Amino acid sequence: MQPDVQADLEALDTTLTTVEKVLDLDELARRIDELEHQAADPDLWNDQEHAQKVTSELSHAQSELRRVRELRSRLDDMPVLYEIAEDEVGDAQTAALADADAERSTLRTDIEAMEVKTMLAGEYDARDALVNIRSGAGGVDAADWAEMLMRMYIRWAEKHDYGVEVYDTSYAEEAGLKSATFAVKAPYMYGTLSVEMGTHRLVRISPFDNQGRRQTSFAEVEVLPVVETTDHIDIDENDLRVDVYRSSGPGGQSVNTTDSAVRLTHIPTGIVVTCQNEKSQLQNKVAAMKVLQAKLLEVKRKEERAEMDALKGDGGSSWGNQMRSYVLHPYQMVKDLRTEFEVNNPSAVLDGDLDGFIEAGIRWRMATQDG
Repeated sequence: MQPDVQADLEALDTTLTTVEKVLDLDELARRIDELEHQAADPDLWNDQEHAQKVTSELSHAQSELRRVRELRSRLDDMPVLYEIAEDEVGDAQTAALADADAERSTLRTDIEAMEVKTMLAGEYDARDALVNIRSGAGGVDAADWAEMLMRMYIRWAEKHDYGVEVYDTSYAEEAGLKSATFAVKAPYMYGTLSVEMGTHRLVRISPFDNQGRRQTSFAEVEVLPVVETTDHIDIDENDLRVDVYRSSGPGGQSVNTTDSAVRLTHIPTGIVVTCQNEKSQLQNKVAAMKVLQAKLLEVKRKEERAEMDALKGDGGSSWGNQMRSYVLHPYQMVKDLRTEFEVNNPSAVLDGDLDGFIEAGIRWRMATQDG
C-alpha cells in the first residue's frame, strides 16, 4: 500500500475512533435496549405524544449505531481492497485501484458527516426544530421564494425520513407565501437546522415580470427549539388574546368551512402566532401554543445571551444577517456567505440537497464559538 494511502487510512481511523468515543457505543446499545423494552409495552400508545417520542428516539439511536458500525466495517475492509488491487496486473490493476480510491473518498465523506453529528452538544441541540419562514423584500417574487424555501426544507426532511408537521401557511394574494411555520421532528433537528437561520437571497429572472427582468428577493428563516416541560415556559391566560377566524388559502374541504383558525397574541411581548392547518379550533390552539412557547423560550434565551455578551464584551451575534445567496441568472450558484461553501447546481439544492451546507454551517459555528 502506498504511504500516502496508509497515512490517509490512519487519519480516518483516528477520526472514526473519536466519533465512537463521543457517541459511547456501549451506552448507545444500552439505551437502544431500554427503548426497545418501552416500545414493546402494550400500554405505550395510551400516551401518543410520549409513544412517538420513544419510537423516534429508538429509530434514531438504531440508525446511529448501525451507521457507525458500517463505517468501521468499511474502514476495516479498505486495506484488503488495496491488497486485492495490487495483486492484479495491467488495466485490471488500474481499475481496481481506482475503485479502492473511490471507496476511500466516499468513506472519508461519510466519516466526516458522522463527525459533524458529534458537534451537536448545545443545550437545546437534541430537540425537534420549529421553522418559521417569512417573505421579505421583493414583492410577489419574495412570497414565491418563501414557498420555494419551505419546499426545500420539507424535501430535505423527507429524504432523511424525518417527520414534518405543518402548523400554519399564510398565502400571499398573487402567489407564494407570506409566512409558514412547521416542525421537523427527529432527534437533534434544532442543532442541525439552527445553522440555516438568517436571510436567504434569491436572484433570478422573475416569472412574474412580463418584461423578463432580473429580480432579487429575500426571505427570512427562523429556527427555534421545540419547548419541553423542563423549560418552565408558563403562559398566563390573562396575558393572551385569542382570536378565531376562517382559514384561508388552499386547505382541503373541511379546513375552510368553520372558524377553526386561531391567532394568539401575547400581550406583554406583542408576539403573534397563528395556526390554521388542523381541522378543529382546539387542535389549532394547542399547536399555536407550542409555537408561542418556542418563541418565548427564544426571547428568554436572547436575553440570557445578551447578558453573557455584555459580560464578555462581545459584539453580539450576526445570525440575522444575510447568510446565503441562490443565483439562477446570469449564472448558476448557491453560496453560503459565512462558510464560503458553494455548489453550482441550485436545482438540486432547492430539491433538498442541503447536507453539504448544513455540515459546513455546523463546522463554522464550532470554529467561531471556539475562537
